[in-house]
Amino acid sequence: MMTSWLLGRRGPSGFSWSSTADQITQGISAAGLTAIVTGASSGIGAETARTLALRGAHVVMAVRSLPAAQAVKDAVLAQAPEAKLDVMELDLSSMASVRAFASQFIERGLPLNILINNAGVMAIPFALSKDGIEMQFATNHVGHFLLTHLLLDTMKKTSRESNVEGRIVNVSSEGHKLAYGEGIRFDKINDESVYSSIGAYGQSKLANILHANELARRFQEENVNITANSLHPGSIITNLLRYHSILDVLHRTLGKLVLKNAEQGAATTCYVALHPQVKGVSGKYFCDSNLYEPSAKAKDMELAKRLWDFSVELVT
Repeated sequence: MMTSWLLGRRGPSGFSWSSTADQITQGISAAGLTAIVTGASSGIGAETARTLALRGAHVVMAVRSLPAAQAVKDAVLAQAPEAKLDVMELDLSSMASVRAFASQFIERGLPLNILINNAGVMAIPFALSKDGIEMQFATNHVGHFLLTHLLLDTMKKTSRESNVEGRIVNVSSEGHKLAYGEGIRFDKINDESVYSSIGAYGQSKLANILHANELARRFQEENVNITANSLHPGSIITNLLRYHSILDVLHRTLGKLVLKNAEQGAATTCYVALHPQVKGVSGKYFCDSNLYEPSAKAKDMELAKRLWDFSVELVT
């Protein structure tokens, strides 16, 4: 009873831990908006895509698994035949795939109002991407950094011509507080001898926040009508812990008592992407559809600038 009351207690936004994406966006129209959602074939990505589409947005589902995404699309269309969803292939661990996706999207001549960098991997064994970058850093940060970079001109053009604020949403995690002590190990990103699956995950999620913060600073400096924010979706019942068998069992059994479902997990993403309360807000971190304080490292703008320069070198 006490746990239920605490988790349902509303914050300043009027929403709480238990709010769902449908509740968050009730009465909000996304008609005329185009959104890209990475990792939209399952979990909170799929629920985010579904919610945006039901609110009228044209949603591009950027995914590795085309069949899984098609199944999500079919389910949404069965619920709302007028919904607009496209499925496009994207492997964020491959820069070639990211470049191909961006090129194909731009060739279609679509506007882009909302970019939701949601896809990710968590606490996996050490591996290198096709580009020779530690897999969690490559997938969770570098792929999204490059994707955002390649689509920025389209977003700027859309916001300028439509006079509608563009929004970039980086789905991070409170796991960013588990990053290595120095935050980002620039000189040891690919060093297997000092690799920690949890530390590397935290590092990549810290990078998500720093990326959003540096984007926000640059947008303000350039007077661009686009915001960039990051968020913690909450602890969610997903398959992200499949490489840690004991944790996964606990996660899927006892976790059901306190973990969010996908509908609740997508709430904060949809809040930051669509809600009028977030208009003009940039460079902030959210949790449970309310403003939240990240770690001190996540607010370090010098670290954010260094990460930006480091990331540019990696992708170019």
